[in-house]
Amino acid sequence: MARVWQQPFLNVFRYFKVDEWKRSTKEGDVAAVTDKTLKCTVYRVRGSVSAANYIQLPKTSTQSLGLTGRYLYVLFRPLPAKHFVIHLDVSTEDSQVIRVSFSNIFKEFKSTATWLQFPLICEAGTLKKGVGFLGARWTCLQLDLRDILLIYLNRRYSHLKSVRLCASLLVRSIYTSDLCFDPAVSVAEARRAQLPITPIPREMAFPVPKGESWHDHYVHIRFPSDSSETPLELVQKSCSPPEAVLVGPVSWLLPHPAAFSKPVRDSLATMVQKHGPTASRQAPSMPRPLPEVSLSCEYSKVSSVGGSSGCSQEPLAWVETADKHVAGDGLHLCARQPTVECTAPEGASSQEPPSRKQSQQEEALGKNRFRQRSFLPDPILRLKGVIGFGGHSTKWALWTQDGAAVVYPCHAVIVIQHVDTREQRLFLGHTDKVSALALDGSGSLLASAQARPSSMLRLWDVQTGVCLSLFRSPVHTVCSLSFANNGELLCGVGKDRHGRTMVVVWGTAQVGRGGEAVILAKAHSDVDVQAFEVAFFDETRMASCGRGSVRLWRLRGGELRSCPVDLGEHHALEFTDLAFRRVQDSHTLYVCSRSGHILEIDHQRMAVRHARRLLPTQTPGDPLPQKQSFSLGPGIAISSLSISQATCAVGSEDGYLRLWPPDFSSVLLEAEHEGPVSSVCVSPDGLRVLSTTSSGHLGFLDMPSREYSVLVRSHAAPVLALATECSRGQLATVSQDHTVRVWDLATLQQLYDFESPDEAPCAVAFHPTEPTFFCGFSSGAIRSFSLEVTEVLVEHRCHLGAITGLAASPDGSLLFSSCSRGTLAQCQYRSSAPRCRVLRVAANVVYQEACLGPSTLAVSGDSHLLAFVGPSKYTVTIMDAASLDELLRVDVSSLDLAGSRLDSAVAVCFGPTPLGHLLVSTSSNMVAVLDTTSGRVVRELSSVHPAACSALALSGDGRFLLTAADRAVKVWDYSGQASPGCQVYIGHSEPVRAVAFTPDHQQLLSVGDAIFLWDILAPPERAPQGSVQGSPGASLTREAGPGARQLEDVASGTDGLPRQQVPVPSQASSPGLVICARPPEGRDGAFSKSDESHGPEGLHQASGPSVLVQKEAGKASDGAWGAAGGPWDLGMPPHPRGWPSAGGPGRARAWPPTHRDSSWHFTACYKASPLAKGLSLPPAGHEWLHLKAVMGYNGNGHANLVWRPDTGFFAYTCGCLVVVEDLHSGAQQHWLGHPEEISTLALSHDAQVLASASGRSSTASRCQIRVWGVPGGSCQQLLSYHDTAVQALVFSPDDRLLITLGDYADRTLALWSTATYKLMSSTRLLEPVHGVAFNPWDAGELACVGQGAVTLWLLQPRGGDVSLQVHREPIPKEVGGCELTSLCYGAAPLLYCGSSAGQVCVWDTHAGRCFLAWEADNGEIGVLLCSGARLVSGSNARRLRLWAVGAVPELRRKGSGARSSSVFMERELTLDGAIVSAVFHDSMDMGVVGTTAGTLWYVSWAEGTHTRLISSHRSKVNEVVFSPSESHCATCSDDGSVRVWSLASMDLLIQFQVLSQSCLCLAWSPLSCGRPEQQRVAAGYSDGTLRVFSIPRTAMELKMHPHSAALTAIAFSADGQTLLSGDKDGLVAVSHPRTGMTFRVLSDHRGAPICTIQSTRKEYGDLGAEGMDLWLAASGDQRVSVWASDWLRDHCELVDWLSFPAPALTEAPGCLPPSLAAFCPWDEALLVCAGLGVHREVVFYSLHQKQVVEKIPLPFFAVSMSLSPRAHLVAIGFAEHVLRLVDCVSGAVQDFAGHDDSVQLCRFAPSAQLLFTAAHNEILVWEVTGH
Repeated sequence: MARVWQQPFLNVFRYFKVDEWKRSTKEGDVAAVTDKTLKCTVYRVRGSVSAANYIQLPKTSTQSLGLTGRYLYVLFRPLPAKHFVIHLDVSTEDSQVIRVSFSNIFKEFKSTATWLQFPLICEAGTLKKGVGFLGARWTCLQLDLRDILLIYLNRRYSHLKSVRLCASLLVRSIYTSDLCFDPAVSVAEARRAQLPITPIPREMAFPVPKGESWHDHYVHIRFPSDSSETPLELVQKSCSPPEAVLVGPVSWLLPHPAAFSKPVRDSLATMVQKHGPTASRQAPSMPRPLPEVSLSCEYSKVSSVGGSSGCSQEPLAWVETADKHVAGDGLHLCARQPTVECTAPEGASSQEPPSRKQSQQEEALGKNRFRQRSFLPDPILRLKGVIGFGGHSTKWALWTQDGAAVVYPCHAVIVIQHVDTREQRLFLGHTDKVSALALDGSGSLLASAQARPSSMLRLWDVQTGVCLSLFRSPVHTVCSLSFANNGELLCGVGKDRHGRTMVVVWGTAQVGRGGEAVILAKAHSDVDVQAFEVAFFDETRMASCGRGSVRLWRLRGGELRSCPVDLGEHHALEFTDLAFRRVQDSHTLYVCSRSGHILEIDHQRMAVRHARRLLPTQTPGDPLPQKQSFSLGPGIAISSLSISQATCAVGSEDGYLRLWPPDFSSVLLEAEHEGPVSSVCVSPDGLRVLSTTSSGHLGFLDMPSREYSVLVRSHAAPVLALATECSRGQLATVSQDHTVRVWDLATLQQLYDFESPDEAPCAVAFHPTEPTFFCGFSSGAIRSFSLEVTEVLVEHRCHLGAITGLAASPDGSLLFSSCSRGTLAQCQYRSSAPRCRVLRVAANVVYQEACLGPSTLAVSGDSHLLAFVGPSKYTVTIMDAASLDELLRVDVSSLDLAGSRLDSAVAVCFGPTPLGHLLVSTSSNMVAVLDTTSGRVVRELSSVHPAACSALALSGDGRFLLTAADRAVKVWDYSGQASPGCQVYIGHSEPVRAVAFTPDHQQLLSVGDAIFLWDILAPPERAPQGSVQGSPGASLTREAGPGARQLEDVASGTDGLPRQQVPVPSQASSPGLVICARPPEGRDGAFSKSDESHGPEGLHQASGPSVLVQKEAGKASDGAWGAAGGPWDLGMPPHPRGWPSAGGPGRARAWPPTHRDSSWHFTACYKASPLAKGLSLPPAGHEWLHLKAVMGYNGNGHANLVWRPDTGFFAYTCGCLVVVEDLHSGAQQHWLGHPEEISTLALSHDAQVLASASGRSSTASRCQIRVWGVPGGSCQQLLSYHDTAVQALVFSPDDRLLITLGDYADRTLALWSTATYKLMSSTRLLEPVHGVAFNPWDAGELACVGQGAVTLWLLQPRGGDVSLQVHREPIPKEVGGCELTSLCYGAAPLLYCGSSAGQVCVWDTHAGRCFLAWEADNGEIGVLLCSGARLVSGSNARRLRLWAVGAVPELRRKGSGARSSSVFMERELTLDGAIVSAVFHDSMDMGVVGTTAGTLWYVSWAEGTHTRLISSHRSKVNEVVFSPSESHCATCSDDGSVRVWSLASMDLLIQFQVLSQSCLCLAWSPLSCGRPEQQRVAAGYSDGTLRVFSIPRTAMELKMHPHSAALTAIAFSADGQTLLSGDKDGLVAVSHPRTGMTFRVLSDHRGAPICTIQSTRKEYGDLGAEGMDLWLAASGDQRVSVWASDWLRDHCELVDWLSFPAPALTEAPGCLPPSLAAFCPWDEALLVCAGLGVHREVVFYSLHQKQVVEKIPLPFFAVSMSLSPRAHLVAIGFAEHVLRLVDCVSGAVQDFAGHDDSVQLCRFAPSAQLLFTAAHNEILVWEVTGH
């Protein structure tokens, strides 16, 4: 009833009495004037500043209009050549206020979570009646508020809250209504023409002179243009223009154009041709006007002229236009319009409108237009076989009575497998995992129980497989079943709902004879029961065993009673299994225990007769256990036993199955398994023993032949993905058990398995033509495995996150992969040279927020297209598979019209090539079929599953569609008509992860808990040549009817253009320039070939390549550089760091397609932006900042550390800086000048000259080599020669020459004279060289090591030049095919070389031969140093070793017969990363070592210690905070660490480490929160957790989880008693840091990540708000909110709200700078903002005046900002590697260089004397000297 007063329409101005200005307000130049055209009073709003001249309804922002009408009509006239703005504040059903703005100021459409900006562009034109400008005409702006919110923000409209009309315009009034009026049609015209439209009310109508057209005088804008329709197809095409022409004056709601004048008909005829830039691609035929159709399909009774009036079957974007004069120069609204689709009901002719009843039926069906029906044959699938064992447990496996087959569970399926033929019979019916099995004595009755819910039991006829009885057990979970020998009694044991042990006895005598199982007795017990068995000789007697108890049970008189056995000293044992055995005329009960005991129990006397214990025995010097015996001592845990008359089989947790005689005198046979034995079972004939293991193996030991055969191998955890091979009929699967397995589909037997303990396999794909498959791992590695030689062929690591998708093109040329960090990689595989060359890598293109399934990446059958989910979960992108050019981006967020949430893509799959279809399953349980050319929705399958379809596959002939969700698999008749039928199949007990058809399309596979192979029973159908049988495209054409051709013509026009914006604002950047150089970590795993008999497994080690690739945003470069290397951790960031991305045209470089086979080569960190130019550098001596210290070390450099013990000179590199440090005082000097990261250093032998080299930059085409004078620290020479990177710098022994070596891509060696530093000689190397060294005994000789050889160079002077003579010595075969990666000279003439395989080989340089080699490490040796009789080796296995090599010169005389036994290792150290640099004293007793972890260590071999000298974060530093006393500071990083440093010494004091998480924000508790000893640090992590650490106690005090998304900002309140935290989703949580309770969550910034949270104190009542706390939150959508709070009283009040328009970034579109905001320390009423708005500036906003009071322009967008607490200084960091200091008083600025990357962090210390800045993982400490 509340809306009745607003019907049928409401004049807002009249109702709120605007003329009285009591319930409304006016500001500026607002006046009431009389308009000559309308002949009535209107309001004129004018002024130069729109924000200062306006009319606002209601009067204050705290009030609300409360208008619920769907349509808003604004009758206004823009003033010529002036700007105007219309603001509407609209409230949603969830009370979120959205601002919708229309203006001719806006140049393009923009949207955030709370603001929509639509541009209205007025263009000049020549119109009738002398009207010179379109803007001079009165306009009826009709807005559908409901659809605006639904389409662009997916929110539901509630009411209109406020309206603000800003200058300059004339406005007559505003109206709201639920009716859609047509202002051009009067009531009389509508009645006369019998038009099914709603004419405009007389009060709202514009006067029209008689005989003239309404459109000659006025303009009608309706937005969205088809508000009665709701979008079904939201498509985004990369090639489409950014705007779309929208509405004109004449509505297409009118189905009969005959009622209008000729100009109107002409406009209808010319509408499509003038519609947009793509109109030229349309068919020239004249489109026929069609009636607009709503979702309810209410058809008009009036048929249109020349066309059908029925609903169209194709998506169509409806467009209204004016007459032909206005169509070209009309009022345009630049926003993407959706398309709509309506399908005629079956049986309805396209020429004849359906009845109202049909329309209602169609409306009731909703979007589920394809009604599910069955199809033939039914069933179409038959489960042929399963691969798997166990599920609930692995201890249930039984022999059939004849001993020819075994019975075992495979999760919810029961399998009977013949041991000789391996044929399977499957018993289906259980809906959950089978927890217990039992067979009766005759083997004809099988009992099974499932785990939950409330155990269901089934009794089966073993011969027929028929379920005879199904009944529920009173036991909650049955863990054991046992039949009486005659099968008439069944016992079950388990736990009831209260956790008590319960034993139930059922009578099963009538089962199979028409009766059911009945409960005979049940009993509770307080003892533990692990095993229960009915005695075979008496069905009324049973026995049980468990922890500390063995009990005998008896069933008598309907009661079940038990009595304990007197165990004596064995009463504390944990018994695991039991068995009865006939001994002469009596029967004995055997019980085994986990301690190795086996007890013989006399069941009649209920006493222990004998006790034995299984113990391991081991002969001296033999590492393997020998025969087992029974005696005292620690025993082997026995898990199961089974007894026959002649033998006793025992299975133990040490992996052995042992057969004993009845007296247990000696072991008869034993078999070793790959895991602990779970159960054993002797066959009825006593000749075979069945055994199972906890690792999922099932096999049997044949006693006569003494052979062990494996029956079943299975994954021990859920299967994640699968791949099928075409020619050999093989299947590859990956599982959570860290294994990759290859199976034979014909026999279902395992062929190969690969185990990777340190990294989990995630995805798998076969090569289409080669016997090779690819596997992606959680570490980001992708490895290629050969099935012929069973080894790893190649490995590459261009991903930083876990592999989420892997797909090979059908032609076998390309391999595509995606990872959880959003990176897409394209690799080229060639069988001739087994290398996988990385061609292109694109970042931020694949959805990266959640763990995706294996079906999110797909390649089309013709290898031309690539589709994947991304860049957000709401979009699916289609790329050109060869070039990675984006062809189409489809927005799927609004496919579900009835849903209240945005739809997201879950899986993608290409259809057969002739169809050109892409199938997308969505979170709304729908499968949408898209056209890969236009992106249009071709078909929809709604409500496919109750849950989202996680996997789908389409058969190659296009007949069947396979979908999977939860535990069900559905098969759809895809080739059917509009309503395909489906059949549902169950059997999995866990969600199905992947499905696929076999290559012959006769079978299909589903994996999850196990591997299911299904036969397709449908007969194959042959398709005509050149077509696809049952093509859906044909059926679609038949459905379309006569209007289909017209719709095809319009589809490529502007009205069908894809959308350019996703409905929900996304902060994800567009695909940008990315460098992925993530080398392998840890071991590579082992590849083994499985066999049916036990045997040794071969281990093959593979060194994987590290890959370095650059790619431009939106395009893909053709070159790639990088290749093989060992497992090195280069400390690369987890994602491309910095902002913005370098996506400009021509910025990416295509490197030469060379490969590196050693990880020793330098790899520069990724730089997100180029260096800045035109800096305002301060004059010397007048700098405001002085670089005091650098915290960090380049762990990815090599030989970038120098130390001279005699002089004390110590230098290392950090980014682009050379840091010279005094080891005694810790004082640092910093040598600046390099534009890029420094790769290596070299110190002359006299310690007077230091050479440093850096890579090439955006400003220089070659690498830069600087020569520094050590005494003065000045740069003396600047050299450049190498193109990519400098691998090594070496001075000759006499310091007269300098050798510079290029990296694997450069392959050049240059020789320089140190007297003039001119190039004396250079040479081009035929292959990459990894290291170079001068002979210390001969300055004219140097050596190089590389691929397969040692190269010796002789320098021969010729005049002023030097010639190079080369001699190459290959590596001996005895050393292997490894590469030499390091070298050093020893005593003359010895040369030591380290290899990539961990060997050290020694060469005689005089004889040119290698005479000695030994295994020095198991990783690549990158550092070798020799002095005297000692050698130091450092490897990427993190080990540093000291070797005694004094006997090597003597071994040289023995030649090739020398043995390495005389070389021994003296000391060994394991450090925190791969060894990359080392310098030692001549005595080799002490030295300094650098690792990839960014750490410098002081090593003392004499004392056996290593001390940390320099520490640094491994990844990007996210925050720096200070203690209130400024004695300490804390930093956090993406590496998950929080580190506390001493500010006096810059030493690391404390480190808190959280594994597998990134620490994104940090806050130090203020001094007001307590005593100094109570200081705490709060840290926020990427998993949404918040941890509070105590600094004095160096412990974590509290962990809470206030957010579900990553925390991005955190701050303590001013009193320290409250903690404010913001997350990636825009939520702000308020928590107590002592209790961990979150008592308030603010969602005002929902939809954009919180960038900043800051809290300060204020005076009570200041700013008109209560409370003493004033705090702000800034979010990534350019919004800042300021709040006043009193948390003790639970009071929080919004003080101010700032919203800024987003900047238009041409360099990195879609990548916004962070929103920076802070309270001004020197004026608490000022708010300082940066990164907000369209301009590059710092804004000072007054909280009192509510306006901007000052602006300071900036050269770039700021990415970090900090305000000095004392002086009026602002420090600003830029992505261009520049730090700027701004004096806010004088306006002076100073720029400072020295950063190697984007300055993502600036923080002033509380005393304002220090400034901390961070560039990636480097922290620079500046001393403020100028103020």
